[in-house]
Amino acid sequence: MKKVLFLIACAGIIVYSCASQEKTITQKKDDIQKVSDTIRIASDEVEYEITIIEPGFGAWLQSYARPREYYSQQFLENKNIIYVTEWNQRVINPSRFDSSLYELQINYRSNVDYGYEVNYQLYYYFVFFQQRYKQQLAAFPARI
Repeated sequence: MKKVLFLIACAGIIVYSCASQEKTITQKKDDIQKVSDTIRIASDEVEYEITIIEPGFGAWLQSYARPREYYSQQFLENKNIIYVTEWNQRVINPSRFDSSLYELQINYRSNVDYGYEVNYQLYYYFVFFQQRYKQQLAAFPARI
């Protein structure tokens, strides 16, 4: 009888151990999904959205970007207008600029209020892009 109870206890420990490992693996997969390289900002209040698909941008944003409200929306909009204008110029001149870096034009109009979050994400994408690819989109260096 003691041997049977011992075998049942051992089997229970083995099953419990396997179940614990499976949970740990599942948690790691969830963590990986939380740190994604695709960032999408959209809300019901604002009809505009921005989708950024860039390896490493999400982690960089969390690590280096200033907190929200550090810069005013007006500051972010002014910088974004400069960066978008230069970006779009580079898109339409693939013979002068690397077309693998500048693939698509950005539809950003200065007379539209995109909201703080869209301007914040776009501004920091430009800072990230300039640092990562050693590009300069304006006469002044990008600052975090």
